[in-house]
Amino acid sequence: MVNDQYYQRRLLMILFVAFIAVTFIARLFYLQVLSPNYQERAKRNAYYNKAIYPARGIIFDRNGNLLVANKPAYDLMVTMSEVPKDLDTLSLARVLSVSVEELRLSLQKVKDRKINRGYSPYTPQILMSHLEPREVARLQEQLYKYTGFSVQSRTIRHYEYHHAAHILGYLSEASSLDLERDSSLAAGDYIGKSGVERRYDSLLRGTKGQEILLRDSRGRIKGKYNNGLDDTPMVNGRDLTLSIDSGLQAIGERMMRGKRGAIVAIEPETGEVLALVTSPTFDPEILAGKDKGEQYKLLEQGEGKPLLNRAIMGGYPPGSTFKAGQAAIFLEEKVVTPETRFSCFRGYPLLRGRPKCHPHAPSPNLTYSLETSCNAYYCWGMHFLLDDRKRHRTVQEAFEAWKNHIIALGYGYKTGIDLPGEKRGYIPNSKVYDKVYKGRWNSSSIISISIGQGEVLATPLQIANLVAIIANRGYWHRPHVIHAIAGVPLDTAYTNKQQTGIKSSNWEYVVEGMSRAVKAGTCRAANFAPGEFEVCGKTGTAQNPHGHDHSAFIGFAPRHSPRIAVSVYVENGGFGAKYGVPMGRVMMEYYLRKGKLSGGGQSVANAMAASSISYYSNN
Repeated sequence: MVNDQYYQRRLLMILFVAFIAVTFIARLFYLQVLSPNYQERAKRNAYYNKAIYPARGIIFDRNGNLLVANKPAYDLMVTMSEVPKDLDTLSLARVLSVSVEELRLSLQKVKDRKINRGYSPYTPQILMSHLEPREVARLQEQLYKYTGFSVQSRTIRHYEYHHAAHILGYLSEASSLDLERDSSLAAGDYIGKSGVERRYDSLLRGTKGQEILLRDSRGRIKGKYNNGLDDTPMVNGRDLTLSIDSGLQAIGERMMRGKRGAIVAIEPETGEVLALVTSPTFDPEILAGKDKGEQYKLLEQGEGKPLLNRAIMGGYPPGSTFKAGQAAIFLEEKVVTPETRFSCFRGYPLLRGRPKCHPHAPSPNLTYSLETSCNAYYCWGMHFLLDDRKRHRTVQEAFEAWKNHIIALGYGYKTGIDLPGEKRGYIPNSKVYDKVYKGRWNSSSIISISIGQGEVLATPLQIANLVAIIANRGYWHRPHVIHAIAGVPLDTAYTNKQQTGIKSSNWEYVVEGMSRAVKAGTCRAANFAPGEFEVCGKTGTAQNPHGHDHSAFIGFAPRHSPRIAVSVYVENGGFGAKYGVPMGRVMMEYYLRKGKLSGGGQSVANAMAASSISYYSNN
C-alpha cells in the first residue's frame, strides 16, 4: 500500500516534470523556428541586404538649362567587428579633422539600432558622409593604419545655378522621424528638405536597388545569395523641368540685393511661375557640402532671415495694388459703372479727408481712379457696398459678399503652389469686426481695407496671381514651378481653370485703367517699349506702422495676349514708383525680349542692383 502510494507520487512528479519540459521545448521551438520575429532576426544574421543607390533626378529650367546635377562624394565606412579595442581615436580624429568627442559620438550612433536599424558589427556602416575628394585623398594616405575603416563612393547634389535657393531647396540626412514614416529609407540616406527637392522628393529620389549577400555565422560576407538572381535593380530618379526662366530669376535676384522683399513673375495663360525671387537669399550650393549643418545655423541667424521665402511666406498689406481687384468687384456688384464719379479733395470727404490722396482731378471715374491711384474712389465704393441697405440687409451680409469675391481672387487661402511652406495671408470675416465693435460698425469703421491696408495681408505670390487674373480677364491657373516630369503627366490641378465669377467685360475696364497708369499715370517708368509692347501696371505704396512705407508694383504685358504678369514688393522701399516700377519694368522687358535689355533697361537694372536699404533689426 505504501509502495503503491510512493510510485503514484513518483509517477505524478515525472509526468509533471515531463509536462514542464514539453511546454518549455514547444515554446522554445516556437520562438526559434516559428516566431516571425526570430525568423526575421535569423534572416538578418544570414543575409545582408546591400542597398544600391540610384542617381537622383536632374533639374532643368524651362529653356533646358541645367540647374541641379549630381557629383561624386564619399562616405567613411566602419566595420565594428574589425576595429581594434585599442583604436587610437586621437590620431584618427586628427586625420578626420574632428574632435575626439565627435568621433566617439559618431561611433556610438553607428551601433545604436534605434538610429541604424540595419546595424551589424560585421558589415560596413556609414560613419561620416559627404567627404570631398581632397579629404578622401588625404584620408587614403593614412587609412591603412586604421583597421576596420574604408571609403565608399556615392553621388550628392551639385547646384550648377547659384540662384533660386528657395525654389530648388536642399537635401539633408533623413531624421529618425523620417525613418519611421518611410520604410524605404535607411540611416544615412539623404532626402529633400525644402523647395522642389522636398515637394518632388519621391520622384527625384528614384528607387534603391538591392543586392542580397550571404553572411557566415560571424556575419562576414561570403558572396551573393542565389547567384544574384533575387537581386533587384535600382531605378534612377526622374528628371524635372521647371517653369523657371533662370536668366529672369538671376536678374531679379541681382536687383533685389541689399533689399528685403520679393518679385514673382507668372505666365498668365498657364500659371507657370517664371521667377520667384525672395531677398535676402543664399547660394544653394552651401547647403550641399560637408559643413552644411554649420552653414544652416549661420543662415538661421543671418541678417534679414535669408531662409524665409518671402514670396510665399511673407504677409504684407497689398496697398494700392489691391484697388485693381476692388474695381472689378465694384463693377460686378453694380456699386459703380465705368463712368461713375466720386468726389476727392485730397482725401475721402466722409472722414474729413482721411485717408489722404495726392493731387489729381477732383471727380475721377473708374479708369482714371486706377490711373492716378485715387484713395477716395475706393473708400466711396466700399461705403456704397457695405452701407447701402437696399443692396444687402446688414453690413455683415454685405461684408461676406465682398469677402467671397476677394477669396475668389486668390486671397485669404493658399494658392496651392507646389512648394512647401506657403502661407495663406489674411482676410478677416465679419465676426472679427462684430467682436471688436460689438456688432455696431460700418464701412467707416474699417475703411482702410478698401485700399489694401488695415487687416488685409497677402503674399507676393497672391498679389502676382491677381495680376494673372486681370491679364486673363477673370480666370487663373494654380501657380506652379513644375513644367514637366520625365515619364509622368502633369497634375490636372495645374491645368484646370479657376473662375473668379466676375465677368470678363468688367475686367476690361480694369485693364484699361492699368494701361493708362503706364501711359500717363503713376507708373510711366514701366513703359519700356511704346508701340512695341503695351504694358499695363499699377503702383502700390503700402503704409507700414513700423517704419518707411513698402514699395509695390503689379503689371503685365503685352496688353493683348499677355505673356508675363509681375508683382514686386520691396520692404521699406517708399513709393511704388521708387523700386517697384523700375524692377517690374526690367523683369517684363527682359522676358519679352528673350533675355535682352535695351540700354535704358540695363541702366535701370544696374541702378536697382547698386541701391540698398538700411534695416535696423533682424526681422
